[in-house]
Amino acid sequence: VALDKTGTITVGKPKVTAIITEKETDEKELLGIAIGLESKSEHPLAKAITSYAKENNIKPYEIVNFKSEVGNGLVGEYNGSKVFTGNRKFIEKNCTISTNLINKTEKLSEKGMTPLFFAKDNKVLGIIAVADVIKEDSREAILELENMGIKVIMLTGDNEKTAKAIGHKAGVDQVIAGVLPQGKESTIRELTEYGNTVMVGDGINDAPALTRANIGMAIGAGTDVAIDAADVVLMKSNLKDVPAAIRLSKAVLRNIHENLFWAFIYNIIGIPLAAGIWYPIFGWKLNPMFGAAAMSLSSFCVVTNALRLNLVNIYNNKKDRKIKNSITEVIGNNDLSNNLDNKESEKETNTMEKTMKITGMMCGHCEATVKKALEALEQVDEAIVSHEEGTAVVKLNSDISNDVLKKTVEDKDYTVNDIIG
Repeated sequence: VALDKTGTITVGKPKVTAIITEKETDEKELLGIAIGLESKSEHPLAKAITSYAKENNIKPYEIVNFKSEVGNGLVGEYNGSKVFTGNRKFIEKNCTISTNLINKTEKLSEKGMTPLFFAKDNKVLGIIAVADVIKEDSREAILELENMGIKVIMLTGDNEKTAKAIGHKAGVDQVIAGVLPQGKESTIRELTEYGNTVMVGDGINDAPALTRANIGMAIGAGTDVAIDAADVVLMKSNLKDVPAAIRLSKAVLRNIHENLFWAFIYNIIGIPLAAGIWYPIFGWKLNPMFGAAAMSLSSFCVVTNALRLNLVNIYNNKKDRKIKNSITEVIGNNDLSNNLDNKESEKETNTMEKTMKITGMMCGHCEATVKKALEALEQVDEAIVSHEEGTAVVKLNSDISNDVLKKTVEDKDYTVNDIIG
């Protein structure tokens, strides 16, 4: 089971915990730019900053030419200057971050806070740190999953130190941090090779991973895109519903097997009797009236047995048993990252790539639709789709004609303008 962090393991309502400015930077300017950028985003971390602004009556600066860099940060313009915010890697592409500021952010990260960097042109203005609290039920839910023999992984785009601090509190087996939406999907793809994999998330960034997983579970309070991409929706937004759903599925399968067994026994006895096979030997025959009654009784028994599911307490963990052939039995509790890295290096040696230029994709759901269609082709190992760039990078295990790729996408009502490679 792979869990997103913000809004899944944590409450998803982070608060501003620290504001640190660089030398010669006015805190008012930092906050004005920060609020101006974050007010255009729907991410929980952005809402923490906008809520802080409302509580302290801070007015945002007017930001134009706003653009969201999925999984990295936000970009815009203020008074002719380029302003941006995001994680450390994103900021370092444009600016040099002082050692002093890096040291301060690392200390905040070790406490489970997420530092957001803000910059103007080629100058770092400072950071705003936000912290989220773990849901009350998260630790218990993760423990229940582990008692079933299920390996629990936290997948997040957050920095490694913050992610590990949260992961340690939550009790997950492993933390995979700093991954973009495509990285989450790629990790899920690798995990499915070990066995059935569940992805639990709530945001737009989780949609590709929710689609790729054997079972996608969306938090009920999450985005519409995540809910649409998932197979199961946790209406109470309660992480304990994940092990509960697994218990319910086991109970349903057990009930189906019971009904099939008794129906099979019933027919072994009833069909020969109704056909008169035993009449020449034993003189047994079935009156049509008794046959009709027996048929009704069979249906009554099957339905009544199925209704016993209403008596199942899916939140009772006392009867939990470890799942046979679980991932912990296959590779133990060792770090999965080495296994995933090895598999990735093996694939790279035999991979061909083609880049498709596509128009008509508007959101994460469009990405997931195109991705799913392309990866349904036998020759396609992976498709990395971006609606912002209007591209789909297709990794192939064998040659495939451009016409097939084009038709596959255009059957989903998108337009392919060019295929390179």
